[in-house]
Amino acid sequence: MIEFYWPGSSGEWLAWSSAAATGLIGFFVMFMPRLALRLFGLQAKNERSEVLVMPRSVIGGFYVGFAMAALSMAQPFIYLTLGASWALAFFGCIISMLSDGARALYSWIFLLLSAVLATLPLAFVLGFIP
Repeated sequence: MIEFYWPGSSGEWLAWSSAAATGLIGFFVMFMPRLALRLFGLQAKNERSEVLVMPRSVIGGFYVGFAMAALSMAQPFIYLTLGASWALAFFGCIISMLSDGARALYSWIFLLLSAVLATLPLAFVLGFIP
């Protein structure tokens, strides 16, 4: 029988928490895409429901799949890719703030969220937190 692996150290718990938060964000976007788009400052028209395909699949499905892989495998390289992905999201947010002038409150919140979600698994994988 296959058992679910629970983290054994504080560093693993931090990386696991980042993966769990990624999965929760993915489930939120997958099952409530209109609300998620509204939080992003976007809006899908009611008569154009095919617009909801992209947030459900690309954002929601990818985040849920990535999180499920990280939670079920609990391997350092998966945590490394999770942290690197969130670090690149952080970098993309900085680029958008500098070049596009996107300095709204949501931009700062997403910048902070992506920094935290990148730091947690990277701190474990790179050995800063055992």
